[in-house]
Amino acid sequence: MIYTKNNILKGAVIYATGDTIAALILGEFNTMRLLGMVFIGASFYAFEIPNYFKWIETKTQNLKGTTYLLSKTGLAIAYFNPLWIARHLFFIKLFSGQFDVLNGHLFYIALLSFLVNIPISFVANFIIQTKTPLKWRFLASALFSALMAIYYALSETLFSL
Repeated sequence: MIYTKNNILKGAVIYATGDTIAALILGEFNTMRLLGMVFIGASFYAFEIPNYFKWIETKTQNLKGTTYLLSKTGLAIAYFNPLWIARHLFFIKLFSGQFDVLNGHLFYIALLSFLVNIPISFVANFIIQTKTPLKWRFLASALFSALMAIYYALSETLFSL
């Protein structure tokens, strides 16, 4: 299992930074949200993502050519699925103290956000999974995810009815 001090620090800083930018854009910044995202980035994301990427490496090591490239990319996209996005939105709302919006509507927003994002996510995950060494994938993914955290936070505004 991979769970290093380096990844903990990267996860804490990068995910919190991305979410803080989104919160500032939306006028929703608060200290508890910032601290919560530091915690989530340093714990859940710093543990899950590097280990999932390592698993992708193991599962695709015997594949070749287009199958190899598409499998790695597809498995990365599968990880950052609507449930992952909904969980991320849940954490944002939880740490923001917005308990009244912790409901199934978050999944609807996450689903629309995921579907709209597929082309961008495909290109980014293709580059991360096939062009970036395993050692650097969490950093690359965290940076992309920081940008996506801005998008996910804004997606509630974009996709709410």
